Amino acid sequence: MGNLWSAAAEPPPLMVLVPPLFDFPPLAARTRMLESSYNMLFGKLALRCLFEDYFEEARHFSTRIMLKPIDDPHVDLIATVAGPLDNKPEEKIVGNAQFRWQSDVEDPHTFVDLFVSTDDPTLLMRSCAFYPKYGFGAFGIFPVLLKNRISSKDYGVMGLRYGSSNLSVGATLMPFALGDDVPKSAWLVSKMGRLTTGVQYEPPFGSKNEQKYKNLDNWSCAIGYGVGSGSPLSPSFNFGLELAKNSQFIASFYQHVVVQRRVKNPLEENEVVGITNYIDFGFELQTRVNDEKAPSSIHDSTFQVAASWQANKNFLVKGKVGPLSSSVALAFKSWWKPSFTFNVSATRDRIKGATAFGFGIRVDNIREGSYQRADPNFVMLTPTKEHLAEGIQWKVGKRPLLQSDVNSGNFDSMPRELRPFGKML
Repeated sequence: MGNLWSAAAEPPPLMVLVPPLFDFPPLAARTRMLESSYNMLFGKLALRCLFEDYFEEARHFSTRIMLKPIDDPHVDLIATVAGPLDNKPEEKIVGNAQFRWQSDVEDPHTFVDLFVSTDDPTLLMRSCAFYPKYGFGAFGIFPVLLKNRISSKDYGVMGLRYGSSNLSVGATLMPFALGDDVPKSAWLVSKMGRLTTGVQYEPPFGSKNEQKYKNLDNWSCAIGYGVGSGSPLSPSFNFGLELAKNSQFIASFYQHVVVQRRVKNPLEENEVVGITNYIDFGFELQTRVNDEKAPSSIHDSTFQVAASWQANKNFLVKGKVGPLSSSVALAFKSWWKPSFTFNVSATRDRIKGATAFGFGIRVDNIREGSYQRADPNFVMLTPTKEHLAEGIQWKVGKRPLLQSDVNSGNFDSMPRELRPFGKML
């Protein structure tokens, strides 16, 4: 009886809060099968999110509503409205909407969507079918309603691809193009351990050069070194070098850091002793390497640096610096159903010496997230014998997140928003 009473009186083990990432997986990952893998790897997707998300254009606003019905999670709708805050006659408010059907709720690689817009094209259909068992897929992008069809590219693009954990190869073509325009693009990307190499062929549309396969200006190549699984719970590191179109050299670096800080929140339970934070840092340098004179609007060399800090599931701070301007963004997110996000950004133009603001509002129930709980040894807290004894003992039916699962790549028991968004290259 004494053992039973003492066991019942034992306090619950200490725990650490693990918030979901603000936007994970990124929306661009849902349509990555429509793009060349060369354009998505080498840290390009992560850098795109770091440099662009929540940085609104100066003196502009944007709203985005992303909803899916409760009864049918296979379909969803994304509607956006964006435009200038002041009434400029040369600028107009643009609205569009995208209706999507996805075959598998857990797998975004097979889908059909319809895109309608007040701009051109008015109606666009995109479709992709991918079979993970065999690694083969086909996709197409077709403008259904277009104000003016001038060339063969206005009739759509089709593509074939093969993908595995270590190889991605594919090509796109325009079905109504002349023979000189086939293929429109082609890519080959291979991964060996932590090293990723890739090459892409993409000639300019309408080129009549018979030797365009031998023209180095139509080729791009890249090499990257990456560490990490792609899950927010796993720190990642990506470094890439690219020679684009034989004229531009691009060096980039991206790092995702997972840290813990102690927290004393009166609204939380007493056993909660810390919270996980996410810190991201990115750098990109672009410089011309040929002797051709660039247009006056394009600089021979430019760079940008950005960093973000997610303090909890509700607050995100971002900043980026470039040679011409600097920007700071603050986002607040409430995880209701649907979730609501408000963001404001300030941009300092160094040439004009002026500061302008932009605003954004987002409503989302496509990506859901909630706080998870982890053993205090998960990242950085000093282990003690008490932690080792009680760290894996938690309330019945609630297994905490463990560092060993993340290190081994076992994300099956974790929430979907904390898993890597794909096991495919």
